[in-house]
Amino acid sequence: MEKLVINPSFWKDRNVFITGHTGFKGSWLSLWLAQLGANVTGYSLEPPTKPALFEDAKVVGILRRSILGDIRDADTFTEAMQAAKPEVVIHMAAQSLVRESYIDPVGTYTVNVIGTVNLFEAVRKTPGIKVVLNITTDKCYENREWVWSYRENEPMGGHDPYSSSKGCAELISSAYRRSFLQVKGVGLATARAGNVIGGGDWGKDRIVPDAMLAFMDKADLLVRNPTATRPWQHVLEPLSGYIMLCQQLIECPDAFAESWNFGPIEGDVKPVSDLVDILVKSWGEGVSWHLDGGTHPHEASFLKLDCSKARVKLNWKPIWNLERALHETVRWYKAWHSEKEMHQLSLNQIENYQQERLAQ
Repeated sequence: MEKLVINPSFWKDRNVFITGHTGFKGSWLSLWLAQLGANVTGYSLEPPTKPALFEDAKVVGILRRSILGDIRDADTFTEAMQAAKPEVVIHMAAQSLVRESYIDPVGTYTVNVIGTVNLFEAVRKTPGIKVVLNITTDKCYENREWVWSYRENEPMGGHDPYSSSKGCAELISSAYRRSFLQVKGVGLATARAGNVIGGGDWGKDRIVPDAMLAFMDKADLLVRNPTATRPWQHVLEPLSGYIMLCQQLIECPDAFAESWNFGPIEGDVKPVSDLVDILVKSWGEGVSWHLDGGTHPHEASFLKLDCSKARVKLNWKPIWNLERALHETVRWYKAWHSEKEMHQLSLNQIENYQQERLAQ
């Protein structure tokens, strides 16, 4: 098989429209695509956290345009997409937290379901689009708490409103692909990643941001579910898969317009306790963690992805193991805590990762 790589010449001067560009994953992807030479227009609400990677890494300065708007406002959203004249649309805007979905289920469904419908309706009304990639989640599967990895053809489901809403987004994507976009030659794919970690994540009730904030304050980390097992991976891993997938969707839309898993190697599907043990060791300075004995909403205990299709058809595989991913993550947060300049540091991390991937 021909080696598939991230190709800067493919992205140079190509118009890209990203929803959710002010979020954690959206900020990293915006930085990366802009570094590759793409003309990136972002459409999103204000950054969802304070602090925020979008502001710390000065993402706005390398974008073609950054638009603050709500995907639930269908008319404004469609006008923004049409003005951007994109060839590639990547949909990342979402309510992305399980615990928040218990607090605000209506908001979660409105953003993740109606927002996805608004996306595809805007695509239908915008000429020139060749590729649409909808980023969902590994939690879209009907989780049976079994030991086997989930493949792309497993049933959709979801115990909590967040997971359920993302299962709905997958079904909506499939319907729009078959009903409208396939006949127009638009390559529509969905991507399901594992639990991403990396510098600049400040999401509430997420284990790595919780740990980093505690360690900066020289406080012990409280862990609510140390036995929960997740497919941990550095944020740049699935983003590399998204970039490679978009390239193939333009070249061969019929062959790649499907759902795709992007997860870690099986050995990095580890319990939370292993993750925080590595974080404690990597941070140093005498930090530690303890069990949080309070009452908490339901969260899945075991989840992992089968990424065989991405390995075989895209020649994609993760290149940073969990220890390396956490080391790079801690290095980012320590630099931030020391008030370093985070824009270039973040770009350097992307460049180093990209060079390592190319050397594989």
